[in-house]
Amino acid sequence: MKIEKKLIISNIINGAFIILIGFFAFENMNLVLTKLRFVEIADDLNASFLTMRLAEKNYFLYHDRKALAEIHAMISSTVETISGVREDIIRAIGETDLNKLETRLKVYSTVVEETRTENTWDAQTESRLREEGRRLKEFSDSITHLERRRVNDIILSSKRILIFSFWAILASALLISHYISQKIVRSLRAIEKMTKSISEGNFHRIEGFRTRDELGVVITAINSMSEELAHREEQIIQSKKLASLGILTAGVAHEITNPLNNISMIAQTYEEMYAHLGEKDRREFMSKVDAETERIRKIVKNLLDFSKPKDANPSEADINVVIQKTLTLVQNMIDVQNIETMVRLEEGLPHLYIDEYQIQQVLVNLVTNAVQAMSPGGRLFIASRPGKERDSVEISVMDTGKGIPPEFLPHIFDPFFSTKGEGGTGLGLSVSYGIIKQHNGEIRVESKVGVGTTFTVELPRYHHEEKNDGQIQNHGH
Repeated sequence: MKIEKKLIISNIINGAFIILIGFFAFENMNLVLTKLRFVEIADDLNASFLTMRLAEKNYFLYHDRKALAEIHAMISSTVETISGVREDIIRAIGETDLNKLETRLKVYSTVVEETRTENTWDAQTESRLREEGRRLKEFSDSITHLERRRVNDIILSSKRILIFSFWAILASALLISHYISQKIVRSLRAIEKMTKSISEGNFHRIEGFRTRDELGVVITAINSMSEELAHREEQIIQSKKLASLGILTAGVAHEITNPLNNISMIAQTYEEMYAHLGEKDRREFMSKVDAETERIRKIVKNLLDFSKPKDANPSEADINVVIQKTLTLVQNMIDVQNIETMVRLEEGLPHLYIDEYQIQQVLVNLVTNAVQAMSPGGRLFIASRPGKERDSVEISVMDTGKGIPPEFLPHIFDPFFSTKGEGGTGLGLSVSYGIIKQHNGEIRVESKVGVGTTFTVELPRYHHEEKNDGQIQNHGH
């Protein structure tokens, strides 16, 4: 289910709860107002009943028959009052209690009438009048007290329900928002990690997300993009190898020519002097041919190894050996450009866990860029040394070329960014950056216009290897 639908459903549920609670509160408020209205009416009735009892006492004390007439008038007024607010009273206390009240009032009215019509004093009638007046007053007081208590109970009950409902809605909203926000944050963190990894040249899928919401769609798209970028990166690396191979071929062709010329001269001399050569001399001639052939074979092998596409295959390696192999590939290019080379490889460096051919590709690219940045007669410095924390190895490639302007330095590793104009693709350093990041290393650049540029590659030392999604990892014991 999409996040938008989840939010809509959660809002509808919370809204329904709020409407239900509002309806409940509204009904309870109406009930409270109705009962308060009855309490007001009951207070007026009680006041009337109290006045009747006072008049009744006057009659008993002074035998004043005017008091009975006054009671009768008040009973009539009370009946009219009850008749006028009958519906309100029924809603408050119910028709049963109202009928009981009217019955008590009617009985009391009957006894008052009987007392008025009698000319002689009757103790029994007096007792009945007193008793019915007491019952009427007590019944009225009991109903009034009961309704007051009911009003308090309704208010307290409503208060408890409203408080409980408030916390229930708040907890529900917090739980739903926490669930959705955690889901969003977890997905966004995975996306952030993935995009950061992609920017560093590491392409792997985001696993563990099978949702069908908007974030699931985004993660699926990013996974597809990552797979496509990984495929494109392989193509770019191979194309850069081929481009570098074209640059190297011109110099290597000259190096192959030398042993071929030597073989040709040895063969001609061997043919001319064959009749005069002894067994030992003939073997020596063949030994020289074999040596020159082996020289050609090594040159061709290095070129083939460099040009063949290979999957990442890290292994324990000596970085100084990798640097020396790289120099073998680029030496003729350096010689053609008349570049003076200074190599300083520190001995005793810890071994690395690297893909030798990928690192060789990075070094060839850095040396090629350095040579192209210099005029004939420039100087190239290549060095290896322990890293600052001595848990890594640093390789530096420094030239005395024209340098890189400061405004270009932040973009030097961006894909398709080049300082060579139409002569550059802008992919070499980007590919190199990705390779070094896959090795958990760092590549840095320092440059000053008119002075030169220094690229520093830092790679972690070898402890024990672990492969994870195609990325080379090094972990200490």
